[in-house]
Amino acid sequence: MNAPTDLSMKTDEVLRVELAVFRREHRDLDDAIHALVEKGTADQLTLQRLKKRKLRLKDMIAIIEDRLTPDIIA
Repeated sequence: MNAPTDLSMKTDEVLRVELAVFRREHRDLDDAIHALVEKGTADQLTLQRLKKRKLRLKDMIAIIEDRLTPDIIA
């Protein structure tokens, strides 16, 4: 996740591509965490690092979704 966090300079199309990449990486991390836990081969430090990365991706996904979703005035 080496993408710059300044979303104001990116087009919506670029953000949609990044969003898809981040969602896929988030799913892959989730699968990896579950596999390591089921096998019992992961140490706590590895699991902690994977979970932190997953949380950072979740935050980036939320930020991009907020940017792409138009504000609706009720």
